[in-house]
Amino acid sequence: MAHRARTAESLTGLYRESCAIVQRHYRRPLTVAVVARALASSPRQLQRAFREVGGTSFSAYLRAVRLRNAAELLARQPLTVRQVSLLVGYRQPAHFAKAFRRRYGVTPADYRERTRRRRAASDSRDSNQGGHG
Repeated sequence: MAHRARTAESLTGLYRESCAIVQRHYRRPLTVAVVARALASSPRQLQRAFREVGGTSFSAYLRAVRLRNAAELLARQPLTVRQVSLLVGYRQPAHFAKAFRRRYGVTPADYRERTRRRRAASDSRDSNQGGHG
């Protein structure tokens, strides 16, 4: 039983450390092998940590981090979709657009337009309410 607890603790640490690496370096070409090597682990152990601790796969986690950061860039920066795709680690803008659409239900360009419209409406409401205090 103690061995099992140590294994779970080890996998949890491996998962947390690998998530931190992904968060810091998601723009780079990351693979499970690259991250495992950085943590002096094996790709198999890293995949196991993601499955057992995170309930996901390494590639799904990496994709989620990249797409979340892409959504933030699209909403806040005056960059092209191509620029955003490259900034978050996608080498092929078409692959990025497909993954983004699958995750958010809209194209990156539509997402940007919707978030800008929402922000403009929110800013308008805020300025209208601010004058009545």
